[in-house]
Amino acid sequence: MALPKKHHTRSKTNQRRSHAALKPVQLVSCPKCHTLIKPHCVCSNCGYYKGEEVIDVLKGLTKKEKKQKAKELKATSKGEK
Repeated sequence: MALPKKHHTRSKTNQRRSHAALKPVQLVSCPKCHTLIKPHCVCSNCGYYKGEEVIDVLKGLTKKEKKQKAKELKATSKGEK
């Protein structure tokens, strides 16, 4: 089994790990509903990606939730015009 010949100082260890720090998540605004999303990802609020609907966000909701969500989406689409 291999053993280190010399002691690694804290300075050298930390220099090696300097690139391993966590970076803040970059967020962009959805062009359809203007909520913050990660770039190149489908918007979980409206279900659009690159200007076309990819997922139906109203599919798994109850009737009351669907009505409320549709009202929200309509209000946001009016606001962008």
